[in-house]
Amino acid sequence: MSRVYNFCSGPAALPEAVLEKAQSELLDWHGAGVSVMEMSHRSSEFKSILASAKARLSRLMNISDDYEILFAQGGASTLFAQIPANLTHGFNSACYLDTGAWSSKAIKEAKKYTNVVLAGSSKEQSYHTVPDFATLNLDDSAAYLHLCPNETIGGLEFADLPDTSLPIVADLSSTILSRQIDVSRYGMIYAGAQKNVGPAGVVICIVRKDLLARSSDTLPTVWNFATLAANDSMINTPPTFAIYLADLVFEWLEAQGGVAAIEQQNIAKANALYAAIDGSDFYANPIDPRYRSRMNVPFTLADESLEATFLEESKAAGLRTLEGHRSVGGMRASIYNAMPMEGVQALIGFMRDFEGRYGK
Repeated sequence: MSRVYNFCSGPAALPEAVLEKAQSELLDWHGAGVSVMEMSHRSSEFKSILASAKARLSRLMNISDDYEILFAQGGASTLFAQIPANLTHGFNSACYLDTGAWSSKAIKEAKKYTNVVLAGSSKEQSYHTVPDFATLNLDDSAAYLHLCPNETIGGLEFADLPDTSLPIVADLSSTILSRQIDVSRYGMIYAGAQKNVGPAGVVICIVRKDLLARSSDTLPTVWNFATLAANDSMINTPPTFAIYLADLVFEWLEAQGGVAAIEQQNIAKANALYAAIDGSDFYANPIDPRYRSRMNVPFTLADESLEATFLEESKAAGLRTLEGHRSVGGMRASIYNAMPMEGVQALIGFMRDFEGRYGK
């Protein structure tokens, strides 16, 4: 078997220890005689997996009893519509911060359900920076303020939050569990699993309990946050295997020393890669250095005509999926929790070798 270093933005690399444990339990989970993929979601076995996943996530993120942990389906893109459908009931507007492609998609969906107040945008700066929070246009009577603290496509990330009385709703799909955050500062956090948590198919939702009262009975049952919470995320059959793998990833993270420890690893990986980019005239990163993503590192070559060669040779070297998003081009290395420092160092070594052979 030959494993490569997978820099895909999602579905992304999983820890090998997690894959190996899942492999060992694939045919017979803990003596049940069946795979998790085969067991009833109503069984005591799966209920124990679900309870374990929720408990581990609560410990890792220090989530208080003021919040419900939900496992939803449809991907974070479904939540773009599901959130305004649930949380704007009784309100006339919602505020949105536009910092990149995923923020823009969320805004487009929200407009189908409510009046969107554009709190701020860095579109005119090609999404290479973050609007000054002191100048945000916030409607104090709005339902919430939505933001995406890490734009996977553009490679922009910000850690600070605006000072507002509005509940903050955040798409943490690409940063959840990669850095320490204060959950109590958010009204809702949601995150597609396929970057830092597990396989595609489940979305983690951390919802402050008082916000559940906004969900209207007129909503489709499977979209209703309050109903989902009342049924322990099992209105219908949940993505059982994805939840099981998420629990294994949470277990792995605890073994690494938790979020505080993995954050230090992520800082070291990102610093090393950005230093290699900045130390060369052959490579460049367009993002305001204050807001560079630790998770998604885009870079360009001084000679665009060499991009295809770079991708071909990097793949042959065991460095997979370094293509930039089709909307922006260039290269992109996604270095989520499961990417070891050895993978980043292998990429840096290849970049230096490539520059030595093709640079002027």
